[in-house]
Amino acid sequence: MTKLDRTAIHIAVDMQRLFAEPTEWFVPWLPKVLPNVLQIAERHPDRAIFTRFIPPQDPEHAAGAWHDYYKRWRSMTRDRIDPQLLELVEPLRKLVPPAKVLNKTVYSALAHPPLAHSLRRHGIETLIVTGGETDVCVLATVMAAIDLGFRVVLPDDALCSANDATHDALMRLYRDRYNSQIEATTTERILRDWV
Repeated sequence: MTKLDRTAIHIAVDMQRLFAEPTEWFVPWLPKVLPNVLQIAERHPDRAIFTRFIPPQDPEHAAGAWHDYYKRWRSMTRDRIDPQLLELVEPLRKLVPPAKVLNKTVYSALAHPPLAHSLRRHGIETLIVTGGETDVCVLATVMAAIDLGFRVVLPDDALCSANDATHDALMRLYRDRYNSQIEATTTERILRDWV
């Protein structure tokens, strides 16, 4: 892996209580990867962005296919859940600030156009992506990052999913099909190589 420097930033995707606690969207191995996500975030907290997935108030406030999605997941809209579930898990929350929080209403962190422009303006070329889920929000963020020309670094031991089979399939896809644009690695190597 090429050294990581000041042109790298860490995006921790949706490390929220919503997915860490027993809700309908519970991701069982989020607690298992949390120590690795934390170690990476602590390396350079001023270069960490924590995304939070924010559901709509109710299905009527969701557009297009999202309307049907939230009819299916009615119990997960903001009018039905405890607002504290939207918060970051501890101890990530304690890193804000200097880490930043980006709220999003869709899967990809990069669907928020000002983010990519801000990263470019600050000379960011590499995104270290951690969090969950490997096969949903991480996937959307990674594919958008590739489209925008960012180098993507994925520590497989800092990613989680509720589905082992699709997590494993995507890690194979990232390593085999996208190996010119994605570097699959480990937390240990990122901590060693991020100066």
